[in-house]
Amino acid sequence: MGLPPYRNEPYLDWSDEENVEKMRAALKKVGERLGESYPLIIGGKPVETEGEIVSVNPADPPQVVGRVGRATEREADRALEAATRAFEWWSRSDPEARARILLKASAIMKRRRFELLAWEVYEGGKPWAEADAQVAEAIDFLEYYAREMLRLKDGKEVYSVAGEESRYFYQPLGVGVIIAPWNFPTAILTGMSSAAIVTGNTIVMKPSEYTSVIGAQVADIFREAGLPEGVCNFCPGYGSEIGDYLVSDPRTRFISFTGSMRTGLRINELAARQRPAQRWIKRVIAEMGGKDAMIVDASADLESAAQDLIISAYGYAGQKCSAASRAIIHQDVYDEVLQKVVEKARALNVGAPESPEVFVGPVISEPQFEKVTGYIEIGKGEGERVLGEDPNSPEKGYFIPPTVYAEVDPRARIAQEEIFGPVLSVIRARDFDEALRIANDSPYGLTGGVYSGDREHLERARHEFKAGNLYFNRKITGALVGVQPFGGFDMSGTDSKAGGPDYLPLHMQAKTVVERF
Repeated sequence: MGLPPYRNEPYLDWSDEENVEKMRAALKKVGERLGESYPLIIGGKPVETEGEIVSVNPADPPQVVGRVGRATEREADRALEAATRAFEWWSRSDPEARARILLKASAIMKRRRFELLAWEVYEGGKPWAEADAQVAEAIDFLEYYAREMLRLKDGKEVYSVAGEESRYFYQPLGVGVIIAPWNFPTAILTGMSSAAIVTGNTIVMKPSEYTSVIGAQVADIFREAGLPEGVCNFCPGYGSEIGDYLVSDPRTRFISFTGSMRTGLRINELAARQRPAQRWIKRVIAEMGGKDAMIVDASADLESAAQDLIISAYGYAGQKCSAASRAIIHQDVYDEVLQKVVEKARALNVGAPESPEVFVGPVISEPQFEKVTGYIEIGKGEGERVLGEDPNSPEKGYFIPPTVYAEVDPRARIAQEEIFGPVLSVIRARDFDEALRIANDSPYGLTGGVYSGDREHLERARHEFKAGNLYFNRKITGALVGVQPFGGFDMSGTDSKAGGPDYLPLHMQAKTVVERF
């Protein structure tokens, strides 16, 4: 199967007026579709439900983006049954044919790119550049995993002894449950789903209740790409109502999850228990968040460090598991870096992301608004708020201005707990040893960064900084598929490294077959 070499999908240039006009046209077109209803899709057939999920625009909560079917355990059971039946034949399908479906889905996403961006703006609250980056990431996942399956389809070389042939190859696992987050509703849902599908598994797809309309678009793209009925079963619902059921059911072979540490640990616990009729140890592929730090030492380029801190801390209103929420600054440059960070954060444009000038949009929901607001209140007693103000009423949109706390104790709650909002704690360090100790003093280990011109410091951090993705002299967000495989240590998850060469084998089991002649 001849394919061009893999390359990351380029981002759109928003200085190009043609792209701006296309985006405005897409916002208008999608805006005319707001409020539509989307059923579950089980076994290729639409399934109506008694209840519904009402998805709203986080920048304008009275505006309904869409109404999506709300699965109960009854529909979850049907989805698992449909996936189980489909696995019998899908698991024996040609890996090249499966890869072609991903390539077709990629082509569809490229054609529908501006439409998908518009859904991200309305339902995800994403500014244009953030929306574009994650739709490009979804395309990358499809392209990369298609090529990875072609690389793995015949197994791997092993040695054979005289008179025998030894083969080592991969087989699909079974039925997978895909539990996706709201912060990257196109990219992560597409990535987790496509990895499971291309390796010969069937799935029950459960998007976040906050971005289930986008989930419906992704499911529809797989259908349009030619994915057979029953392979992907679109089953939106509330985690509290169907999550435990899907994870615990003996038909479930593996769970792919991205979300909070608390939920991830519960999934891991439930999956570890054997149920009657269960004949396997379930596999959990989990990414569970972080409390990410960027160290800036005295030898750093301070202007660049401050700029990348701003991008890392406030991109998508800080709602990234990779976001910088701790800035650990050497005492000799602390005041200068803090001043630069405050000046640059104050200049950020906050508002509804329908406008191309907006950098910080809303947080995703009222519960998230209340959570972040609560941490802002806690921070008043744990540091000096040098930027930010108490948010306005959430009825006018879930907007929280960029907030900076200075002179924060490394053990303060705002320096230890994942906030998932536009709040940065700035911590003073005496030297690089202390900065590294502070950075590693966290149960998480997802991303981290060091800004330094000192080679010895960089080499120490390379091995001692506890993070699955570590970046030197650049921002700590925006991992590229195939270039920066993504996943964290410790309570940040199973270090599954999405978008990397070890990811697809997590969805398969290796088999050795030996024949003596």
